[in-house]
Formats: sequence, C-alpha cells, structure tokens
Amino acid sequence: MLADRFSQTFRDEHRAVRDALFDLIDAFRAHDRERASSLVGRIAALTGPHFRYEEETMYPALVDTFGAAYVDSLLDDHDGAIAGAQRLAELVSAPIGDEEADEGATIARSILPHVSDCDGLSIMVERLDDDVIRSIFDTRQRSLAADLDLLTWARDVRRRPVLSRAS
Repeated sequence: MLADRFSQTFRDEHRAVRDALFDLIDAFRAHDRERASSLVGRIAALTGPHFRYEEETMYPALVDTFGAAYVDSLLDDHDGAIAGAQRLAELVSAPIGDEEADEGATIARSILPHVSDCDGLSIMVERLDDDVIRSIFDTRQRSLAADLDLLTWARDVRRRPVLSRAS
C-alpha cells in the first residue's frame, strides 16, 4: 500500500536525522570539531530534500486536515531549524570551546522536538488520496535528485524567508 510505503520512508528519514542530531550533541560535548562539522554537513544533506518536499507538497496537502495555522507553525519550526543549522555551521567553522559546545548541543536538542512531532504526520498522510501521496513521493524524488543541502535550498530555492532565530 502506498501510504504504508510513505510512512516507512518518512520514519526512516526522521530516524536518520534523529540519530545524527544525537551524534552531533555527543560531538559538541567532546569538543570534536571535525566530527561535529561532518555531522552538520550530514544533517544538512538529509534535511534539505526532506524539508523541500514537505514544504512544496506535503504541508499544502495537510492544510485541509489541520488548518492553515497549524501548517504555518510547521513552517515556523522549519525556520527555527534552518536558523539553527546556520548557527551550527558557524560554530563548527572554528575550534569548539566550552561555550560553543554548550550552544551547539542546545541547538541540536532544540531541533529534536520537530523531528519527533513531524514523524507523526505520516498517520495523517495515510488518510490522503493515493494521487496526493504519489505527488508527495514525486516531489521527494525531484528534491533528492536536486541534491541541495538545507542551507543551499533555504537560501536559493525556498519561497519563504527564514523568519525566526535558533533557540
């Protein structure tokens, strides 16, 4: 069933981001700049296509289910994650001291609630018509093929400017 395949794909993507965020927290705590930098890049690579297909197709498809205000709050969460990713990229561009380690771990932790909350959206996508789910998958494939990391997508393609700051 198409909805089941979507749910599994969506959950696998969220698990990969969750695990990378936990690893990033550990890297910051260890003051391991090289590992933290690699993980920031990995998270950006994972979330660029993911955020893109969510915003371009999935979130609009869920407006009838949740209402525009809730979908706007999901976009606000993306704004915060993008701002956080921008700051994380800055933090790993120089040696990581105690202050940077605390800030980096705090930012990574602040993104985790969106990862877990967003994962639950798959049970709502299950209620959408197969044509809509197929459209979400099509946008996902185009997003993966474009291969834009989160910051590149947010800067060069995303229609919405980042409105909020990282925690």
